[in-house]
Amino acid sequence: MSRRKLSLFAFVLLLIAAFVVVDGIASRRSQAAALRERADEVAVPTVSVIAPARSGESATLELPGRIEANARAPLYARVGGYLKRWTVDIGAHVRAGQLMAEIETPDLDQQLLQAQAELATARSAAALAASTARRWQALRATDSVSQQEADEKAGDLANKQSVVNALQANVDRVQALKRYARIVAPFDGVVTARQTDVGALINAGGAPGSELFVVSDVSKLRVYVSLPQAYVSAVKPGAKAQLIVPEDPGRPHGATVQSMSRAISAASGSMLIQLAADNPGAGLLPGGFATVRFELPRAAGTLSIPPAALMFGKSGLRVATVAPDDTVLIKPVTVARDLGHSIELASGLAPDDRVIESPPDGLENGDRVRIKAADAKTGAGGKR
Repeated sequence: MSRRKLSLFAFVLLLIAAFVVVDGIASRRSQAAALRERADEVAVPTVSVIAPARSGESATLELPGRIEANARAPLYARVGGYLKRWTVDIGAHVRAGQLMAEIETPDLDQQLLQAQAELATARSAAALAASTARRWQALRATDSVSQQEADEKAGDLANKQSVVNALQANVDRVQALKRYARIVAPFDGVVTARQTDVGALINAGGAPGSELFVVSDVSKLRVYVSLPQAYVSAVKPGAKAQLIVPEDPGRPHGATVQSMSRAISAASGSMLIQLAADNPGAGLLPGGFATVRFELPRAAGTLSIPPAALMFGKSGLRVATVAPDDTVLIKPVTVARDLGHSIELASGLAPDDRVIESPPDGLENGDRVRIKAADAKTGAGGKR
């Protein structure tokens, strides 16, 4: 009995060992199959596809612009002296000819007194020369003096009169300079800078930074924009645009293209254009920046895609699409216009192409891909 029990026990142990071995082999085979399936899934990338969007009748182009006053005049001193007083400060509205400041000119005042005194002396000498010339002409009538002597007295009178004219011109010049002691507004506008104060030494001249005031006409503004060469043919003088400023983004301001430089800058590849904008409420500030929005016409049938769908390489610009058998088909494309948020294509795509929205690196023609379930249900990524 003990021998039979031992044999039965050994047989049971053998069965258990065989079961453990078979179960281990089956488990390893199942894990290997799952690993191969997982590897196959990783090897086939999952992509999101979209349909090229059909462009509308117009496209929006936004560019940065620089705002400047319609007229800006830095006011310099034409005479030296000391600032006696100023009557307007920054932000003040002024009228053409309005007094803004006065300069005290002691040196110029003395020059004027000297010029007037010299003129008075010259006039006295001219008066004496005129009286002498008349007497000598009377004596010449009686042959009391020679013709030579009479001509000399007449010449002396003419010389004295010329001196009077020269000194009179000098007095007029100094008086004209004296009028520049009053700083007046050249046109209606706003004082945008004041660089002086009472008692300050004033030097005549127009050296940079020596202006006393700056007056700007802000009733109408000029906006300068660098227009990329690709859009030059789409923007013409008289075209309308909108200005959006950071301090008031919800309120666009109208503007009109006034002039174009008609030359492309070699440094930036763009053309400088000037827009005019009315500023009745002074909502636009000169010296600031604005976003200039143009509505550009589009060609019929133009397709557009997101910028992320473009592939850049040595072969040029390309777009990855998904063929009906879920393989990759890469197509070369030609860009018509880059609008920032979208790319307009001139050629290369069909309206029913399934475009990979963000193609992964290393994607090549013929590679198999898996389309996301949400995109597969809509056929081509839905309408965008």
